[in-house]
Amino acid sequence: MTHSEFAEYLQVQRSAIDRALERSLRVYHGQTLTVFKAMRYGLFPGGKRIRPTLTLAAGEMFGGKQKDLLPFACAVEMIHAYSIIHDDLPAMDDDDLRRGQPTAHKVFGEGMALLAGDGLLTEAFHLISGPQVLRKLPAELVLQLIHELSHAAGIAGLVGGQAVDLEAENQDVDVATVEYIHVRKTGALILAAIRIGAQVAGAKPGDLRRISKFGEYLGLAFQIADDILDALGVTVTGERAESDHNELKKATYPSVVGIVQATERLQELSRQCDRELAPYGNMAERLQAIAEHVVARAIRQREAQ
Repeated sequence: MTHSEFAEYLQVQRSAIDRALERSLRVYHGQTLTVFKAMRYGLFPGGKRIRPTLTLAAGEMFGGKQKDLLPFACAVEMIHAYSIIHDDLPAMDDDDLRRGQPTAHKVFGEGMALLAGDGLLTEAFHLISGPQVLRKLPAELVLQLIHELSHAAGIAGLVGGQAVDLEAENQDVDVATVEYIHVRKTGALILAAIRIGAQVAGAKPGDLRRISKFGEYLGLAFQIADDILDALGVTVTGERAESDHNELKKATYPSVVGIVQATERLQELSRQCDRELAPYGNMAERLQAIAEHVVARAIRQREAQ
């Protein structure tokens, strides 16, 4: 897949995801309650929509239909948006900007930002447990996917990673602690996005195990790449870290082992991603392109320094 083909693919998927997100929140159109406006502010615009695109790509690789995958892709993105809103709060990372725009609490206030995040998290599970989903998929499968997504978003995943991340601020930590944080804070939702897409499509147990290994490697690679971009202070449009905040007090790969070793670890994870996808050949072209994009955005900037 060429660079232009990949850019077009991302745009097409993003448009489909945005339309589905609009439909999922249509009941709130025209409402004057500020919390609905804050929820939408956290969702739109939403960057490149990498996480929900992973759900679509993984599902489509195993023959899944986009219409069956979209509710779960939207749920993943809602959870991601909730985590961003809360992560930016003064009690957490205290960010004033996100993708160059004022963060939700700067626009709507801290209390309303908290509620908007809570609303998006709850709405994610409301969406995938609804009758439209249950008409398309077996109830047992839907229950399993809800269980898996809640695990990724909860204390064993995103919330747990955030908690250790907070405790590690301004502390001397080792690489094992950094990976523990990254695997949960960032990696758990990426892994779940991929596994859920594969399961909606009916992936066989062996394929699910292989795609899960790919998801584990990609989740860690994603956060290391973000760490490298943040450490480099990248300001190139579209290639900056997801947050505009320079997290000097955070436990990151560059802060613990330096940029060079962090880059080497990122390249190693890239090779591991390639190995897991190799048996699928052209079927994995889209997942492969996403993984290459995640790694290249940091490697390219590192080489330019």
